[in-house]
Amino acid sequence: MTFRPLHDRVLVRRIEAEEKTAGGVIIPDTAKEKPQEGEVIAIGPGARDESGKLTPLDVKIGDRILFGKWSGTEIKLNGEDLLIIKETDVMGVIDRAATIKKAA
Repeated sequence: MTFRPLHDRVLVRRIEAEEKTAGGVIIPDTAKEKPQEGEVIAIGPGARDESGKLTPLDVKIGDRILFGKWSGTEIKLNGEDLLIIKETDVMGVIDRAATIKKAA
């Protein structure tokens, strides 16, 4: 089954947080919060402005994004837990290339 979001909606797969802290303490499942970072799986065509012109989304498939803690609607698709959010709930895109350059 394939899924195509409508309008300015984005389908996101949450990226799980680390199970250990920097100091080596293991975080139990009951104390973990839901991750606020995810990977864009699918995007809608965009929103329409007042004149009816289609405005494409700023995010694209494969982007790593940050979103609000209570954003979106959780769904289960093909046995996988995913999230549908509006583009306005996306706080930003994480640039992997910049992160890799800093580490090197």
